Amino acid sequence: MDKQQAAQKLMAMFGNVNAVAVLHSIVVGLSKYIIIILFAIYTWHCFTVFIGKNMDRKEEIYKRQKRIMFTIHFICSLVLFLNSLSVQIIGFYAAQVAFLVIVDKAYLYVYRNLSKLVMNNMLMLLTIGFLMIERLNRDFAVKQMIFAAIICFAGLFIPWMIERFSYFDRFGWIYAIIGIAFLALVFVIGQEHYGAKNWIGIGGFSLQPSEFVKIIFVFFVAAMFAKSTEFCDVVKVSAVAAVHVLILVAERDLGAALIYFITFVIVLYVSSQNPIYLLAAGAAGTVAAVVAWKLFTHVQVRVLAWRDPWSTIDNEGYQVARSLFGIGTGGWFGMGLGEGMPNSIPVASSDFIFSAICEEFGVFFGICLILVEVSCFVLFVNIALKMKRRFYKLTALGLAVEYIFQVFLTIGGVTKFIPSTGVTLPLVSYGGSSVISTVVLFCIIQGMYVLNFEEGSDAPTKQKGKRKDRSYEEYEPTQWEEEY
Repeated sequence: MDKQQAAQKLMAMFGNVNAVAVLHSIVVGLSKYIIIILFAIYTWHCFTVFIGKNMDRKEEIYKRQKRIMFTIHFICSLVLFLNSLSVQIIGFYAAQVAFLVIVDKAYLYVYRNLSKLVMNNMLMLLTIGFLMIERLNRDFAVKQMIFAAIICFAGLFIPWMIERFSYFDRFGWIYAIIGIAFLALVFVIGQEHYGAKNWIGIGGFSLQPSEFVKIIFVFFVAAMFAKSTEFCDVVKVSAVAAVHVLILVAERDLGAALIYFITFVIVLYVSSQNPIYLLAAGAAGTVAAVVAWKLFTHVQVRVLAWRDPWSTIDNEGYQVARSLFGIGTGGWFGMGLGEGMPNSIPVASSDFIFSAICEEFGVFFGICLILVEVSCFVLFVNIALKMKRRFYKLTALGLAVEYIFQVFLTIGGVTKFIPSTGVTLPLVSYGGSSVISTVVLFCIIQGMYVLNFEEGSDAPTKQKGKRKDRSYEEYEPTQWEEEY
């Protein structure tokens, strides 16, 4: 049902054309400002919650963030309903609320001593994704919630697995074999999407192996460097890591290849503290970029579209140009949910969802979204610093780097800061593989932190077989955490 039909239906219900028009205009006009203010408050709390040591204040902030999330969700769902008057939106809204409440309660119960801010951010990003995808394509939104529900349920078992299998660091080479085999499977049963052969079809679903292997890849690198950073061992691990990257290059999945490469370099440098490796990686990356330019036509197209999308706006530059038009049209405060034309941006629900968000919610909202993503990264690094076991420390760091670099590639591509690489915005963009891998990433870091905390000398005491629960924010902050 389009807006004209919705307006006619409203008129039939209320009988007053002017009243209907005024009602719709007031709701849409006010909603965008209310949403921006609420999301700005939420973002502000992400960076100020650690000020001071008053635990009652912190608990109140976490509760306030949840209330803000549900309020934004309600307002946006109301606007979507008024735009279409579809009863399905009411049912979908109720299903989303049930999902958010159940996940929040279940994870607080299973993940004892978890980071409540990381939990809030995960749910907030999922909520924004649900709302924007529903605005663009309701069928996609239903699929996205199904994928999220399945993986969030599965994620409840990750702490159990980590707690009972404390020897994950012993399988470094096995991780490498599994990862390479899974990536190479694309050459046998792969499907090509948007110039990259990086998908496999299973039944009626398409999966992107690189999204799952990137977690296994971090386990491989962390396990190997946790044991040794001697030069001969670094060479061996680098060669196997290069195989992962070269397979992705052969599949023309250059965005994933870049994420793997940067993650490997950062973990190598942190574990070895040798700046020579950074210089060598920089030189290798430069050579690889030149070779990719020479070998792949679609790389040349994306670089040309990045340099001057206006000269090729009818062809190669249309996607980037339309993305910039959408961001510029939205301005600071957006056009209002349902008032823009985000569907005119190619693949707006996945790779270019940030542009669609800025068009309807505004650039200010987009900046807050970036800051929430950065807040997640800062918390991940903080958790990595707290780890006592070297393997866990490097794993948390590697996952954090993968996460934030993917955010950088996505937002950098849609804003013309860098050439588009075709990667999704974690937890926000449409894509089953992406949302599954990102939720698993969040769960692994939370699970590792909880286990590390229980093994520490200052872990919660056990009394009569029951654990005394305290959130990790209750403990004395490190100097780095206080500065943050």
